[in-house]
Amino acid sequence: MKSILLIGMGQFGQILGGRLIDMGDEVMIVDKEEDVINSLAPKYTNAVITNCMNADNVKSLDIPSFDACVVTIADDFQSSLEITSILKDLGAKYVVSKANTEIQRKFLFRVGADEVIYPNRDVAEKLAVRLNAQKVYDYIELDATFSIFELAVPSKWIGKTIREANPRAVYDMNILTIKKDNKIMPSPTPDMVFEEGDKMVVFGNTEKIIAFTNNKKK
Repeated sequence: MKSILLIGMGQFGQILGGRLIDMGDEVMIVDKEEDVINSLAPKYTNAVITNCMNADNVKSLDIPSFDACVVTIADDFQSSLEITSILKDLGAKYVVSKANTEIQRKFLFRVGADEVIYPNRDVAEKLAVRLNAQKVYDYIELDATFSIFELAVPSKWIGKTIREANPRAVYDMNILTIKKDNKIMPSPTPDMVFEEGDKMVVFGNTEKIIAFTNNKKK
């Protein structure tokens, strides 16, 4: 269970907050709009109506006590920038801020954000990967070069062992887990045989894995 401070309860903040509560986290929500807080307060651990552009108001929230602080006020970038800076100055352990553009992302990092989320770009990039790859169920970009993918096991591997398919040597791809009938098999052995319907979670070079899914070896 984590203790999360969520500043800005627009659509994104509400979706994020609801999911955090579902996962059992303690979530304090903050927004300057009274109507917004009053409507959402019953769902959360704590709710505060305040303007976080005022450092004294933010200080009263006991910032160091939270495992993470999330700023989702991307429609008012000046506020997002200043609140991010205030949080870091007050000893926030980890600050996540939301950006709408690449230049916003860069400035948020400069004032101390530990992580910057860029939903429009992230969704667009994921969609581009899925459109350009066959049978990709999900993927997580780790950096500009490497990603983790959830893929369908190719038909040509059915009936073969991991050793026989040899994905590490042939495709520079490491298999992390295998999913069989929604059951996860972590750290599969080289002698495990692929079966129809299997899915695999793999790590490797993003472009090489996309090429692999399209039966193109790069």
